Amino acid sequence: MKTIATIAVFLTAIGLTAVPAAAQDDRPRRTRVVLGPQLTPSFPGADRVSVRPFIDVSRVRGDDVFAFEAPDESAGSALFRRGRFAIGPAIGFEGRRGRRDVRAGLDTVGFTVEPGGFVQWQATDAIRLRAELRKGLGGHKGWIGNVGADYVVRDRDDWLVSLGPRATLGDRRYHRAYFGVTPPASTASGLPAFDAGGGLQAVGVTAGALRQMGPRWGLMGYAKYDRLVSDAARSPIVRADGSRNQLSGGLALMWTFGPLPAGR
Repeated sequence: MKTIATIAVFLTAIGLTAVPAAAQDDRPRRTRVVLGPQLTPSFPGADRVSVRPFIDVSRVRGDDVFAFEAPDESAGSALFRRGRFAIGPAIGFEGRRGRRDVRAGLDTVGFTVEPGGFVQWQATDAIRLRAELRKGLGGHKGWIGNVGADYVVRDRDDWLVSLGPRATLGDRRYHRAYFGVTPPASTASGLPAFDAGGGLQAVGVTAGALRQMGPRWGLMGYAKYDRLVSDAARSPIVRADGSRNQLSGGLALMWTFGPLPAGR
């Protein structure tokens, strides 16, 4: 999910690419900042949500439209583009699962920073495909991946609606952290021992929308539903105390800085 770190990642990417871009295009830049709250699962498999910041920063030159970004994608900016294909860094975050979040005896999972990368392909003007792969630093320490497609309908920057399927995958270490129950944890918690394997974790769908309400400000929102599958769904933790249904959503204000396009 987008968090406050979007700003830092974005500025880093801009710093890496600003020199060649400036040599090719000296049109003035516009910057759009998105800020608001969002509700996301407190941790994978949780039956409750937590309030977290919903933040995004986008930049574009001249009268060009802002590039589409799915509201649930990780923070990052393309460092390489060729035609409709792009590659770049991505960074995600996963909240802490503390002792108060699960029954006594189960292992905790620390806050995790997930650096990685993405590849995306704009198959048509209306269809975009994207895949991410990230590695947990601290916390779960596993590999996590996301694959998705979006169908996008828009009128330049005035309004935009998107809808698309999602799939989430994790390796064995990731799934053991959130869905596994070790023999000692089984004895302490009363849940059966469970050795979670890697693979598909969830399938779902994400819908997003934005509407420009004035020359400089507007609204952006999204809703997301994931359904846990495979070992994540079979986990005793999820069955006893969590939920297979993972819901997210957010609503934010948009503000655009810089010269406005002609006609605004």
